[in-house]
Amino acid sequence: MAAPAWLGLLRAARSYHAPPPRRRPGGVYRPDPDDPLAPAWQLEPAYEAKLYGRHGSASGVDPARLWPSPEKLQELQAEEREWFPGLREMEAALDEKEQEEERQRVEREKLIAANMAKMPQMIEDWRREKAARKEKEREDKARRQRLLAEAQERFGHKVDHRSAKFQELVQEMEKKQRKELKLKKKQLKEEAKKKAAAAAADPEPVPVSAGAAEPA
Repeated sequence: MAAPAWLGLLRAARSYHAPPPRRRPGGVYRPDPDDPLAPAWQLEPAYEAKLYGRHGSASGVDPARLWPSPEKLQELQAEEREWFPGLREMEAALDEKEQEEERQRVEREKLIAANMAKMPQMIEDWRREKAARKEKEREDKARRQRLLAEAQERFGHKVDHRSAKFQELVQEMEKKQRKELKLKKKQLKEEAKKKAAAAAADPEPVPVSAGAAEPA
């Protein structure tokens, strides 16, 4: 039985080897700068550097033109120093970083120690404030109960502490208390003046020492 036709084609395809591309006549291709159809990327220095790197002096490229200008060289050196610092710069930066971390650690420890030293006093102040707040709440509650009892006695019925009548009573009682306090201060002041005047009018006798001689 004869072999299929496609098998022969497959064998022929396997044994086929494409010839190498033909070299362009005239050597290395270099674009013409005056040609408007020349690609822009082929007119850049990078393309010439590529040609010189591939073909060497046969490319016709002057290697002196591939060297960067003084301005470009300074720019490249500055970029290299920024992104690829030297060993000394890296060591200096590492030392500075370690010193800063050590300084922050010491400051943090000092702050913790200072707060721990203040802790007993802070707890004592908090307890004192809490006790004072509770005492004030008890006094306010007792005062409100006293005022409610007085309002009930005056009006003959229970009064809500949020009502206008109760608020008027509170204002009246506060005004009365301020008046009584003022009168009490005035009385104490007058009593102090009277005592001072009495002490000035009747001075105490000067005591005689035991060693003084009696008159003959």
